[in-house]
Amino acid sequence: MKKLGLVIADGVGYRNFVMSDFLKVALKEYDEVIVYSGLIKELYNDFTQDNLTVRELDIFREHKFTWFLRKLKEVAHMRKHLSFFGINTSFNNGKTKKIKSVTSLLNLLAYQITNIFHSEKSILFYEKHQYNSLKQTKEFSNYIEFLSIDSPDYLFFTHQRPYNLSPLLAAAKALKIKTSTFIFSWDNLASKGRMLGTFDSYLVWSNLMKDEMKYFYPTSISNDIKVVGTPQFEPYVLEEYKSDNNYFNEEFNLDNTKKTIYYSCGDVSTSKLDPLYIEVIAKAIENKKIEQVNFIVRTSPAEDNTRFMEIMEKYSNITWNFPDWTLTRTNHTETWSQRVPSKKDIKDLRAILTYADVNINMCSTMSLDFMVFDKPVINSVFGNEQNGLYNDQKYLEYVHYKKVTDSGAVVVAKSENELIESINIALENPLLYSSNRKVILDLEIGATLKGTSERIVKALNELA
Repeated sequence: MKKLGLVIADGVGYRNFVMSDFLKVALKEYDEVIVYSGLIKELYNDFTQDNLTVRELDIFREHKFTWFLRKLKEVAHMRKHLSFFGINTSFNNGKTKKIKSVTSLLNLLAYQITNIFHSEKSILFYEKHQYNSLKQTKEFSNYIEFLSIDSPDYLFFTHQRPYNLSPLLAAAKALKIKTSTFIFSWDNLASKGRMLGTFDSYLVWSNLMKDEMKYFYPTSISNDIKVVGTPQFEPYVLEEYKSDNNYFNEEFNLDNTKKTIYYSCGDVSTSKLDPLYIEVIAKAIENKKIEQVNFIVRTSPAEDNTRFMEIMEKYSNITWNFPDWTLTRTNHTETWSQRVPSKKDIKDLRAILTYADVNINMCSTMSLDFMVFDKPVINSVFGNEQNGLYNDQKYLEYVHYKKVTDSGAVVVAKSENELIESINIALENPLLYSSNRKVILDLEIGATLKGTSERIVKALNELA
C-alpha cells in the first residue's frame, strides 16, 4: 500500500499543488494521500475521495533558543555566499543596527559567531542542534504521534523554506521517513537564505536550478535532485481556467477595439514605486503619449488597496484588478501565508495573460508568466542610490534576474521617457524579442507545462 504525505505550507503552495492537477494525480497514483496542511482543513472539502486525509498542522511558535540556532545556520549560509548580490543584500539588511531587545542581541551574536564559523560543516552543526532543540516542543510530540499512526512512505514538502515546518521535518527524521522538497521559486537558491533543513531529495524547476542546488548545498547528491518544471504555471494549460476574449473584455469592462497594457504590482516591501509607475502610464495615456489603450493594474495578493487610493481617485482610465485571495484565519504567526486564491482569480489572471498585449512590472516572477504567453515584458526601475527614489535598480543585480535582463527577453526602463517609449514599441512590434523570451523560458522552466503534475508524481515514485 503506497502512502504519500503531502505538506502544504501556505496559500501559494495550495495554489500550486492543490489548484493545479497535482493532488488529483496523486490521489489516483497512491492508495492514500495524507495532506499535512498549514491551512485550515475546510479548504479541502471539495475533494471527496476516500483515500484523502487532511491533518491541520499546529501553529508553531518558535522558542528563542531554537530561533537563535536557526539564525546561526541562516547567517552562516549567507556569509558563505556573499558574492551573490541578493544574498549579500539580505545579509546586510538583517544586521542588528541597535540593540533594543534580547532578539536583537542574539542576532548580533549570530553575526559575530558566524564571522568565524560559517563553513558547511558549521552550518550542519547549527542545524543538528536546532533540530535537537525541536524535540522538546509539543509540536514535535504531536507530529511524532500522527506520523506514527499515518505511516506515510514518503513526506513531500511543497516548499523548502517555512521555518514553521521544521518540527514536522524533525519528526519525520526521527521516524526515518524519507523526505523530499520542491524548491518553491526560481530565486530561492541564489537570492534567499538557507532552507529549513536537510531533505533526502529535491525537486527543482530546471537544470539551472539543479546546478544551483549542488553549488549551494554541496552535500546534496545529483541523483537525488529531479528536474520536474513547476506547477506554478500549470493552470495556464488546464481547461478549467481557460476563457475566451469575450470573457476578458466583459469581466474587466474593456473596449475591445483597443489594445490592453497590464501593470502587475509587487508587494510594498520590494516594489515601493508601483504607484509612481502606474501614474506615469496613466498620465501618458491621458496625454496621448501612449495610444489609446485599456490599462489594467493588478495589485499584490499580499496587500489591500490602501497605497493606491490616491491614484484610484485621480485616474479614471485604470481598470483595477484586486486579487481574490481570501484570508482564511488571522491567528497565525504568518498571517500573510493564510491567503488562498479563488478559482475565478486564477481564471482572471490567465485571461489577462492570454489577451493583454504588454506587461510592465518591477522585476517580478510575473515576467515569466507573460513570457509563457509570448508577450512583451517591460521592467520599470527608476530608483537608484543617487536620485532619491527607492533603489529598485538593485534588483537587476540579483543573480536569477540578471539572467533575464542579460538575455534580452525583457526591456528595462530606467526613466519615464524610456518606459513610455518601450510601451509604444511593444504595442507596435510584440514579437520583437520573442526568440529571447523562449531562450530564458527554456533555461528557467526546464520542462513543458503540460504534464507537470504527472512528472512530479513520477519523480516522487523514483525517489521513494
